[in-house]
Amino acid sequence: MKIVMTGGGSGGHITPILAVAHELKQRDAAIEIIYVGQKGDHLSDIPAQDPSIDAVYSVPAGKLRRYADEDWRQLLNIRVQALNIRDMFRVLAGLWQSYWLLRKLQPDIIFTRGGFVSVPVALGGQLNHIPYITHDSDSVPSLANRLIARWAAMHAVALPKELYPYPANKTEVVGVPIAADFKPVDAALRRHYRQELKLPAEAPVLMLTGGGNGARSLNKALVANAKYLLGMFPDLSVLHIAGRAHLAETRRDYDSLGLPASAKKRLRIEGFVTDLYRYSGAADVVIARGGATTLAGLAAQGAACIIVPAQMLGWDVKNAQALADRHAIVQLNGDQAEQPERLGRVVEELLDDESLRKKLGTTLATFARPHATSDLANLLLSIGGKGHVQTKK
Repeated sequence: MKIVMTGGGSGGHITPILAVAHELKQRDAAIEIIYVGQKGDHLSDIPAQDPSIDAVYSVPAGKLRRYADEDWRQLLNIRVQALNIRDMFRVLAGLWQSYWLLRKLQPDIIFTRGGFVSVPVALGGQLNHIPYITHDSDSVPSLANRLIARWAAMHAVALPKELYPYPANKTEVVGVPIAADFKPVDAALRRHYRQELKLPAEAPVLMLTGGGNGARSLNKALVANAKYLLGMFPDLSVLHIAGRAHLAETRRDYDSLGLPASAKKRLRIEGFVTDLYRYSGAADVVIARGGATTLAGLAAQGAACIIVPAQMLGWDVKNAQALADRHAIVQLNGDQAEQPERLGRVVEELLDDESLRKKLGTTLATFARPHATSDLANLLLSIGGKGHVQTKK
């Protein structure tokens, strides 16, 4: 059996793809899995290095730039409209290349996780009469998936199907696929992760991730509170996943704080890590955005989280608000996170209150869907026609 998987542009797209690819390979190593990404994607090396991916290709793709906070005024932005026109030709070029690539590969099925590259690849599959399945992690379907929805064989979704504009008989609720490494973290496993990361076994640990691409404003918010936190907790370790594009700037920002050598030793700043589960599992408190893939992994671990959703991403805000309403996370908006010492004081409260951390983690864990990856693999195998279906354990 041969499966093409496509998506990219962010860790939230690539991580579920790799999780499903690993699940499929565990079931049958003979399944051939091919990844088709977007030319120029700065995260393209991640699937290329993954042992579950047998081959990697790339095609051109384009982006439709639209900004909710600018409404009709963006039509007058000459630069934005020029980029949209340019990318329209990139989509056409991607469709042409995808058509011939898929004609050569002849996969049994295509799995599209969303992202700009999904459009030319899925449409190329449709022209070659190859079925494809879409997946949406958020309550608001991505524009890419909405554009290709009409011809999809099935829509896999994370939330109740009535939230989506897809035909009910072609919609399957599976959750958000995450790597099997994201699992409930108890005290023993947390100590194990800390040992692997060469962190103190009992000292407090704070971790921040802005998602696969990082989040500049979130990075700066933590840097602004770092001196306060490192002073309040003399043994605190900070694991800061800044995003590749923001790594150098974040390191310079920390350097500008003039921290003593003893405090600098307690900082670990990375651009991107492939073992995020180890970093979040080692932490007492996690600061993150509201992306569905990130939240799914943290829910599986039962992490105590401070979520600062990106205000311009409506789905991030909805994800965070739904969990905050159920007391599963502590939520701050962007303005609150940037207030002097506000983020630091919230972190301080959680680090000082173990019972509150446990309560948050236990509540968040009730939203985990441990069979999401397996269910999506079943769907692909079923529609792909080989019937390698495995029941839930």
